[in-house]
Amino acid sequence: MDKRTLLAVSLSALILISWSFLFPNKEETKAPVPVEQTAQVTAPVKQVETAPAVAEQSPTEYASTTSSAAKDVIIDTDLYKAVFSTQGATLKYFELKTHKINDVPVILLKAPGVMPPLSIIFESPDRNIPQRFVYETNTSSITLSEQGKKQGELVFTYSDGNMTIAKHFVFHNEGYTIDLSVVTQNTPAFKLPVGTDFGIFDPEAGMRSHSGPVILDAANKKTDYGHDDDNVSITTGVKWIAQEDQYFTAALIPLGAIDGADFWKEGGSPEVALKLQPGKHDFILYAGPKEYDRLERLNKGLEHMIDFGWFAFIAMPLFWVLKYFYSYMGNYGWAIMVLTILVRIPFIPILNKSQQSMKKMAKIQPLMAELKEKYKNDSAKMQKETMALYKKHKVNPIGGCLPMFLQIPVFIALYNVLLKAIELRGAPFTLWITDLAVKDPYYVMPIVMGATMVLQQKMTPTAMDPKQAKMMMLMPIVFTFMFLSFPAGLVLYWLVNNVLGIGQQYFVNKKTD
Repeated sequence: MDKRTLLAVSLSALILISWSFLFPNKEETKAPVPVEQTAQVTAPVKQVETAPAVAEQSPTEYASTTSSAAKDVIIDTDLYKAVFSTQGATLKYFELKTHKINDVPVILLKAPGVMPPLSIIFESPDRNIPQRFVYETNTSSITLSEQGKKQGELVFTYSDGNMTIAKHFVFHNEGYTIDLSVVTQNTPAFKLPVGTDFGIFDPEAGMRSHSGPVILDAANKKTDYGHDDDNVSITTGVKWIAQEDQYFTAALIPLGAIDGADFWKEGGSPEVALKLQPGKHDFILYAGPKEYDRLERLNKGLEHMIDFGWFAFIAMPLFWVLKYFYSYMGNYGWAIMVLTILVRIPFIPILNKSQQSMKKMAKIQPLMAELKEKYKNDSAKMQKETMALYKKHKVNPIGGCLPMFLQIPVFIALYNVLLKAIELRGAPFTLWITDLAVKDPYYVMPIVMGATMVLQQKMTPTAMDPKQAKMMMLMPIVFTFMFLSFPAGLVLYWLVNNVLGIGQQYFVNKKTD
């Protein structure tokens, strides 16, 4: 039973890590959403926040749009910088000022791509006509700041005497949302896309979580789409569409009736767009970090974008507690350590019983071996005598298994919190650990973690034969290599948990000697 316990727990851990790492879940569990108090603006749209921005390359260095008559319109706030083009009235660049990696700004849109963000796509006859229009605009730039102007409006208009298209943007200095109104007259039905890769800073995040288009339906079911998915058309119950990666997103939230949403691949790029009829439509555009509290305050279900997996009902309380500890400690590394201790406390009694059971199992192994030899030709008798032996020595044969499996949901939940919470991105711990969301640059913590696993195995009583014991010693090596590339916050959690396990095993061994 000791053998089965170790194998089961090790394999379960390997499976859950591999699954969470390689195959992100498709759905998000529902959560309550308080309404955010927002100021009314002159445009007939709802006020929301816009995404922070940072540039790797100055927007003015980009080539002008294809038409010589087209011009750039630059929006500069304390949180972000955006560049629009009068050709198509589309977004061509978006950078976050307050989010950086190694002092390099996070850029949510480097270039317009195959499908320019917020372009209008006609259903027929020529779908790309609106992208060739050069719009009139009310301004060439908007600058917002805490000390200066806090709100600005950008209006694009186009008319050929028959067809009229207008886009009205309202920007706010204090947040990550932009209010958008689109008005069309004498046009066919059309689509409004988020745009190629807009909102995706790290396209390789799919190794850890989903990267690409997402749609939330009326049942708060979040569906992820990617390069391998077939085209999909949804006609009812679309709450929002977005492009996302592990930590960032650009989402388009309709505030009125729409015809649905489409997912398709344009030139090989996964695209998602809202389906609309001619007339007036209001939206909220969110472009920025996937911070749960901020998304929840919008009261539009955008918090469902943060997927804490199957055990989200456990993950959310752990997430809140982690942030609570951080509010007092000011360091997510110490908050993780305290949370690990807190999570382990409820399991101390059952883990003690488990370890005591394993130690008793190890002590009666010589007697078990004698029974196997004595009744090797009579399995029924051997089973009867074995149960009698367990009863005599007060050994529970499943005592080493159940407590371990009870911890798995908690581990999966905490694993997803530490892996997916943007709050840990760029959060320093101590010394060389300057970012808990990326791997240890010198691999010190994974190696120390592996060493603690070896020590814990040596301290744990085992009923295995020598060959099996040697095989199990490979597990620390396997886990060490896996954790070399894991975020430092996850490694810290596992390391602290191992240290606590070693301390608990020491007292159990001392008590039962």
